[in-house]
Amino acid sequence: MITMFRTCLRGIYSCHWNQRSNEQKSDRCWLSFLSFVSILALSWMYICFIAFNDHYDVNNELFKAVKKWVNWYMIVMIISAVLAIYCLLLLVFGLLHLAIKEPLNLHCLHKVFLFLGLLAVTLETAGFCFKWEKQWKAIYMSFQATAPFLQLSAVVALTVISCLVFQSYHRAKTTACKIFIMMTFLVVSAAVFLCPLAICSPCITSNLPPKPALIGHRGAPMLAPENTLMSFRKSLECGVVAFETDVQLSKDKKPFLMHDCGKNFLLRTTDVKDKFPGRDGSNNFTLQELKTLNAGKWFSRSDPFWTLSSLSEEERREADNQTVPSLSELLVLVKKYNVSLIFDLKNENNSTVFQSSDSFYTTETINKLGISPDKIWWLPPEYRHDVMKMEPGFKQVYNKQKEMLMDGGNFMNMNFSSLSAREISELRKSNVSVNLWVVNERWLFSLLWCSGVSSVTTNACHLFKDMSKPDWHLEPNMYKGIWIATDIVSLLLMIGLFLWQRRRKSYIYPPNTSEKGIPLLAL
Repeated sequence: MITMFRTCLRGIYSCHWNQRSNEQKSDRCWLSFLSFVSILALSWMYICFIAFNDHYDVNNELFKAVKKWVNWYMIVMIISAVLAIYCLLLLVFGLLHLAIKEPLNLHCLHKVFLFLGLLAVTLETAGFCFKWEKQWKAIYMSFQATAPFLQLSAVVALTVISCLVFQSYHRAKTTACKIFIMMTFLVVSAAVFLCPLAICSPCITSNLPPKPALIGHRGAPMLAPENTLMSFRKSLECGVVAFETDVQLSKDKKPFLMHDCGKNFLLRTTDVKDKFPGRDGSNNFTLQELKTLNAGKWFSRSDPFWTLSSLSEEERREADNQTVPSLSELLVLVKKYNVSLIFDLKNENNSTVFQSSDSFYTTETINKLGISPDKIWWLPPEYRHDVMKMEPGFKQVYNKQKEMLMDGGNFMNMNFSSLSAREISELRKSNVSVNLWVVNERWLFSLLWCSGVSSVTTNACHLFKDMSKPDWHLEPNMYKGIWIATDIVSLLLMIGLFLWQRRRKSYIYPPNTSEKGIPLLAL
C-alpha cells in the first residue's frame, strides 16, 4: 500500500511511474516557484471573490464594448478557481514528496502550466489595476471583515507547515543553517500569533448598530428584469424602504425608467433592434413607442445574475412580458405602499449636463400624482436649488459632503468604498443619514452594518432581508478568547512536533553516526 502511494505520488508530480529518478539541484527551486505561484493564484482568487460584489458592472462595461451580454466575470472566476486548485494540489504533492524524501522532479508539463498560470494572474492583476483601481479600496475593506478569521486560518496552516520546518531543521548539517531556519520560523510565528493586536475591525464590538434599511437598486434585479414593475414589486417582498431607479425623458417629454443612456440605450434590456431597427436615442422615441418594447425577455435569455432557476414558471412568464415603465406607473406603487423614491436623471448624451426642463417635467409628474414630498429623495445635483424652491419638501440627497454642509443637508449617498468606518461613525453622530451603494454581498453588508450605515442600495435585497445579525460579528471578549486559545494550542502542538521529530531523528540516527548510518569515527 505504501509502495502504491509513493508510485502514485511520484507519477502525478514527476510522471516517473516505474522508477525513482535522481533529484537535480534545480528541483527545490521549482518547489519554491510552485509555492510562489500558488500564493499568487490564491491571492487573486481572494480578490475575485471580494470584487464579485461589482461583477455586474464588469459585465455591463464589456457589453458596451462587444454589444453581446456574456457573464465574463464568472468565466474569469472559474478559470481562476481551476488555476488556484491546480497549484495548491500540486504544492501539496510537492510537500508530501519532501516529507517522505521522494525526489522533487517536477514534470516539464507542470512547469509550462505554472508559467502560463503566472502570466495569467499577472495580466489579470494588471488589468484590475488599470481598469478597476477603485476596487482596491474594497479589498482593504474586506480585511476589516475577514482579518480575524484569516489570522486563525494562518495559525492552522503554520502549525501544519511546522512539521516540515522542524524536519528541515533537524536535517540541517551546519549550526548557521539551523539558526537561520529556526529564527525565520520564530519571526513568522510571532507575526502570525500577535497580528490580532493590529487588527481593527468594526465587527469586533459589543455595541452593534441597528440593521441598515434596504433600498431596491432598480427594484430587485436578481429576481426580475431591472427597472420593471415586476422588479419593484419583488423588492417590496424584501421590505425595502425605497426604490432606486433611473429616469429619462422621451421624445414627447414623458419621464420613463431606463438605466442605459446614449446611442444604444435600449439595446441591452429591450428588443428595440427587432421592433425599431436603425433607430436610437431617447429623443427618437415617444412614450407610447417605448411601451411597445419588451423589457423582460433579455433577462430570461441572459440570466445576468444566475438566479433564473430560483423563479417559478409563472414568474418567468411574468418576467418575459415586462415593458418599459413610465415614472407615473412607479409612483403609483410608491404611493400605494408608502415607500420612498430615489433616482438619477439620465440624458441623451450620457453626460452630467441637464436642461432645466428635465427637472421640471420630472417634478411635475411627481406633483400630479399627489406623492408626499418627503417620500422623494432628490439625488441629481443639477438644478438642485431650483427644485428646492419648487418643492421644498423633497428630501435632498448629496454625494459630496462639502455641498451637503453648505446647503445644511443631512443625507449622504455614496459608493460603498468612499467612506471609512470612522467617517461613517462621525457622520451618524452628526445625525446625517448615510446610504451606500451598491451592496450585493453578505460580507460587505455585514461590515457596513457594523460600521453603522443608515441604509444600503442593493441588487440582492432577498439575501439580506432575513439577516438577524452580521455574519462577521464577534464580541471583543469572545474573539480575544478564541485568539489566545488558538495560539496556545498551536504553540503546544508545535513544541510536541519539534520534540517528537528530534526524538525520532535520534532513534533513527544514533549518536556518533551520520544520516547514512555510518559511524562518524569511521569517517
